[in-house]
Amino acid sequence: MFQKVLIANRGEIAVRIIRALRDMNISSVAVFSDADRGALHVRLADEAEHIGPAPSSESYLRIDRVLEAARKHGADAIHPGYGFLSENANFAAACEDAGVVFIGPSAESIRRLGSKIAARILAKQAGVPVVPGNEEPATNVSHARKLARELGYPVLLKAAAGGGGKGMRQVDRESDLEGAIRDASSEAERAFHNAEVYIEKVILQPRHIEMQIAGDLYGNLVHLGERECSLQRRHQKIIEECPSPFIAKNPEMRDSMGDAALRIAREAGYYNLGTAEFLADPDGNFYFLEVNTRLQVEHPVTELVTGLDLVQLQLKIAAGDGLPFAQEDVRWNGWAMECRVCAEDPENQFFPSPGRIAQLREPSGPGIRLDSGVYPGWTVPLDYDPLLAKLVAWAPDRHTAIQRLHRALGEYAVAGVKTNLAFFREILEDEQFREGRLDTGFVAGLLARRKPSVPPEPMLEVAATLAAVAASKNGKPAVGVESKESSAWRTEGRGRLLR
Repeated sequence: MFQKVLIANRGEIAVRIIRALRDMNISSVAVFSDADRGALHVRLADEAEHIGPAPSSESYLRIDRVLEAARKHGADAIHPGYGFLSENANFAAACEDAGVVFIGPSAESIRRLGSKIAARILAKQAGVPVVPGNEEPATNVSHARKLARELGYPVLLKAAAGGGGKGMRQVDRESDLEGAIRDASSEAERAFHNAEVYIEKVILQPRHIEMQIAGDLYGNLVHLGERECSLQRRHQKIIEECPSPFIAKNPEMRDSMGDAALRIAREAGYYNLGTAEFLADPDGNFYFLEVNTRLQVEHPVTELVTGLDLVQLQLKIAAGDGLPFAQEDVRWNGWAMECRVCAEDPENQFFPSPGRIAQLREPSGPGIRLDSGVYPGWTVPLDYDPLLAKLVAWAPDRHTAIQRLHRALGEYAVAGVKTNLAFFREILEDEQFREGRLDTGFVAGLLARRKPSVPPEPMLEVAATLAAVAASKNGKPAVGVESKESSAWRTEGRGRLLR
């Protein structure tokens, strides 16, 4: 097993990995930019190394600086987390050249699956159904028009590299195609340094379902079940759950979708953890989308339902251990649901809300897990993704999981920055959500029919009062907190300050 591992990431995922390493008695090395000098992952790590200015292009994306930090601190492996360099084949290859173990799949597998076009070809070779579309870049507008007519509108333009909704545009009519190609290509170039986009047919009312796969260095592969990721805003997931309500009613889909995921993995010579993503239509047909060659943001829901620690599993596989279980040994118990808590303003187009966290109250109690990367007094930078934490609930069934998550959201309070906590409560209270009637258009539909404003977060008033009391003792106003008399902070019967 490794003696020391460097985490080439930041925020809550870096904290999550540090804790897994500590459980395994492995030393951790954090890296940080100027903006993250006082970050929680830096405070928790055994060692830390500064790697550059705040922009990720000058710090977290600098392969040379990350490898130099690993050399300097004597790390024998690097965990990339997700985002940044996690799906960069050149980084994986550079780690190998430097004699440092990359905790993930091979550089060759990342290359084969990193391009969505190449992954579509590979899936077809494996006999897995793909979304109707093409396997060539839509650079020639006249050719793209021909392809779109053959598929039939609406169609979807997608970046060949990367993800997260970048370089993606739905086109409903031919007159919009040329401009959409230009805009999608430009966005893809900025995000991934690759302007290639391709065309797929839009699947109407689809569910986004992904399969967690795991494989060792000796050819053994298993799937660990599905996650429902249909709740998305601008093609980015916001709530995930395991199992999928759809597959829970159609359990045979788990076997067929899992088998499809493993066929693709075998075709790519895959090992370590990865996720095969699919779209499923209302009739139960499913189509391959892509493979994420890394740990997923939503991995905790799979951990809670299977009882497996996926980060520790990654480390053991990378160190040369074989899978400690076979497919028939995998069991799914109960239901888990995750909210991605972000510093953003739901009342202002979900714009990022950077700033100092003046007060923080975190939820707990039966069935609640919080993977957080922040603390009171921390300043949320504008330079990175606004994800603060992942709030996860587990229960024996979906209804109870929703109730527990709703209760935890009510206990959660962040003062000083805007968050999406109240918006999550609105989703969990929606009848359509509670019945499991989901598709990728759910959030857009909810926003279209929502109430004029989201009610204030129930514990926020308490946090504000505590901050105001503390500030008054110091003879100065509280930072980022409105006055007690402000209507935004009135409890309206939902809570009271205990003296």
